[in-house]
Amino acid sequence: MATKLEEVLADPDFKELYGKRMKIAWTLTILELILFFGFVWLVSYDKPFLAQKMSAGSATTLGIPIAVGVIFLSWVFTGIYVQWANTTYDGLVKKVKDKIGG
Repeated sequence: MATKLEEVLADPDFKELYGKRMKIAWTLTILELILFFGFVWLVSYDKPFLAQKMSAGSATTLGIPIAVGVIFLSWVFTGIYVQWANTTYDGLVKKVKDKIGG
């Protein structure tokens, strides 16, 4: 069993699969953390900026579209990952599985 595991871990296709997955996972995680904590920072430390009215006589403040933007961008990041997984990751997983007989 250990030799099979060592073979898989040493396989160049598995290393490529792992490297690509970690690259996109860390990139999207860091972007999401910046987005989320940036918004939380604004809420915590710059309330007057978020409380600005969108236009004269408007009841909508800048905070509303920024919050919607945070949610929307989170969906976009998820969509990017799903698209990447469907086009790249699944193919690499199949290649590795076919090689090891899984």
